[in-house]
Amino acid sequence: MSYHLVFCPRCHLLRSSFPIGSLQIKEKPEENGTASNATDSSSTAAKSEAEGENKSTDEDDKEDKAAQSLLNKLIRNNLVNNTNQVEVLQKDPNSPLYSVKSFEELRLKPQLLQGVYGMGFNRPSKIQETALPMMLAEPPQNLIAQSQSGTGKTAAFVLAMLSHVDPNNRYPQCLCVSPTYELALQTGKVIEQMGKHYPEVRLVYAIRGNKLQRGSKLQEQIVIGTPGTMLDWCSKFKFIDPKKIKVFVLDEADVMIATQGHQDQSIRIQRMLPKNCQMLLFSATFEETVWNFAQRIVPDPNIIKLKREEETLDTIKQYYVLCNSKEEKFQALCNIYGAITIAQAMIFCHTRKTAGWLAGELSREGHQVALLSGEMQVEQRAAVIERFRDGKEKVLVTTNVCARGIDVEQVSVVINFDLPVDKDGNPDNETYLHRIGRTGRFGKRGLAINMVDSKMSMNILNRIQEHFNKKIEKLDTDDLDEIEKIAS
Repeated sequence: MSYHLVFCPRCHLLRSSFPIGSLQIKEKPEENGTASNATDSSSTAAKSEAEGENKSTDEDDKEDKAAQSLLNKLIRNNLVNNTNQVEVLQKDPNSPLYSVKSFEELRLKPQLLQGVYGMGFNRPSKIQETALPMMLAEPPQNLIAQSQSGTGKTAAFVLAMLSHVDPNNRYPQCLCVSPTYELALQTGKVIEQMGKHYPEVRLVYAIRGNKLQRGSKLQEQIVIGTPGTMLDWCSKFKFIDPKKIKVFVLDEADVMIATQGHQDQSIRIQRMLPKNCQMLLFSATFEETVWNFAQRIVPDPNIIKLKREEETLDTIKQYYVLCNSKEEKFQALCNIYGAITIAQAMIFCHTRKTAGWLAGELSREGHQVALLSGEMQVEQRAAVIERFRDGKEKVLVTTNVCARGIDVEQVSVVINFDLPVDKDGNPDNETYLHRIGRTGRFGKRGLAINMVDSKMSMNILNRIQEHFNKKIEKLDTDDLDEIEKIAS
């Protein structure tokens, strides 16, 4: 598939013209400098993806954080109802903490308020309530914020950029760095929507394939792009004067540091910026590596963290089934389906090969099956999840990596066809909790069934039991009466 770039009258520059649904993830990290053209880079991506597929399909699905983040953006049509508590650490603990319950309280420019309401935001989300007053403060305040997809954080930092821009000055004033080409385009979409009634402010993408004439200077006030191209535009080609930048946004920091070179490039950009430039950094997670990176990028920050909601196993009944092979596991599965009514089920497998085999076997038995695995393009995964969410398929077979962030209310049973283990073969307790936690949600009782097919997997199950201090009962799937009891 080739990408088409068209001349945009608002940007006075090349801008991508393909629909969101046709985006592809490039596996290859961005090189320093602009690429020769977008078509070349997309064909390279397709080639590397094909080469990856020709390797063993029996390998574990590798976690691609950028693909997962894009997937979350594509499958979320509205804000998630986040029940996590927001924890705020201010750089000056004596300063009063402001939060807002309406966008009017922020005294936005009328055209921006119009844009906010046009996007369907009626009132600020939980993270926006606290983050926006900090981001819009005078003098500007730096911010490190933990925020998942669906919490309204993109709209929050876009509003900050649009608010700080002086439309009379025709040069870049806000930079936003994203880990991939596609995530940059997603942010650009939000800027276009929110800035719909503010045509004086213009946007350009610092992405591969968007080549400019040497010696030219940008007239757009907002630049969004990937770290390598952004760095080149600031230093090598001097299209941007970094000393005139008022706001620097680094989005998806946890995805950024997972890509080789991006961390160093981002730090180099930040070092060129003036001392009074506002620094805003966002990340879904805050492992130590992300935290160290954030502190190097953002001096004297305010910090917003989401207190993790305690997932509980109290409302979930857990069982295990002893088997000797994957064929026996499949037969046990058929017995369970024959004995109890299951609204929707998620079945987790360790490898793509097992997931593909199982989905095929279940389909032959007459089940409506959806399959998610890592070789699928992001838009294909989004379509599968939407169909499952709409109830068009009743069974979702997936590898662990692909199922992050999927919340489906009708899931009544989670089956671990393979138990979750980390790269060293030890029990992955957090993944176990995250997987089976999908079934005990929304105040309902859930059911989790674990397939055990070796001494090693029995040992893993025992260690999971010990970790959570919750007994996992044995289930005989040859006894229909016993299966029926677990559904009562």
